[in-house]
Amino acid sequence: MTIEIIMNNFFEIIRAGINTTFQDNGRDNLYHIGIPFSGAMDTRNYKLANNIVGNKIDNPVVEFAYQGPLLKYKGNKINFVITGDVVFKLIKKENEINGDCYESYTLEDGDKIDIISTNKSVYGYFAISGEFDLKFQWGSCSVNAKANIGSNNGKKLEVNQKINISKINSNQIKKKLNYINTRIEKIRVIKGTNFDYFSDEGKKVFFEKEFTVSKLSDRMGMRLEGQNIENVVDTNIRSEGLIKGAIQVTADGNPIIMLSDHGTIGGYPKIAVVISADYDKLVQLSSGSKIKFQEIELSDAETLFKLYEMETQKLILQT
Repeated sequence: MTIEIIMNNFFEIIRAGINTTFQDNGRDNLYHIGIPFSGAMDTRNYKLANNIVGNKIDNPVVEFAYQGPLLKYKGNKINFVITGDVVFKLIKKENEINGDCYESYTLEDGDKIDIISTNKSVYGYFAISGEFDLKFQWGSCSVNAKANIGSNNGKKLEVNQKINISKINSNQIKKKLNYINTRIEKIRVIKGTNFDYFSDEGKKVFFEKEFTVSKLSDRMGMRLEGQNIENVVDTNIRSEGLIKGAIQVTADGNPIIMLSDHGTIGGYPKIAVVISADYDKLVQLSSGSKIKFQEIELSDAETLFKLYEMETQKLILQT
């Protein structure tokens, strides 16, 4: 793919949206020095966004939660795409176009993109056929706003800020992918390292009762509300390493699921871990959504992740 360097192409942010940041694949192998993984919350939608506009699938994109930004474009023609379950408009000088996710559109000088909201989901992705002008930190552009790590000085995007474009792909082919995001009835998990800290009744509550996603959830963790999960050993343990998807149970008996910006260590017992194949669908559950958990074996989790990767690759090859 040929890429040509173009100067003075940029977006002006008229409305920043909610939790709008730059994200890519994240940072690997830095947990030992306290650096979280970060990266796009919904990996499949992140990769599909890049693929539809002809980028490498690990290019940085703009991730937003619930409401996206309102952007005004200045520069040469460029394609863009939005993935997820998102309502948005392309505002041109002569008309407005109600956009469809997974379809690329062409931006011209003066056009605006109004990313109005996600639809019964949380995260959406905005990618251009080219590259944003960003600085890498520890091998990634991903922003962890609470730790001030990543591009844009580790901060969320703000009103009146400019997003500069360093490169535009010379091959501006418009593409469309027929894909519908589906919801999942149960989140599948494997037992956590402290599973035996919980009483038989506590384990029964965890697997049989329904939990509600709290409004206090963010990129660090998803707080759940429901019947308390009884701990019969100790509600606090010596702090130890955490991974994305680990489910800690706090002293008040409520679970918290570790998400992409989670801390690298924690001192609450871990009852379970969400399997990687279900993580994308988990993070798209908005506040007020209901969750039930289903236990599976590690070998099944490995098989399901291979199937998830195969399905993602199949979607990539369709565009």
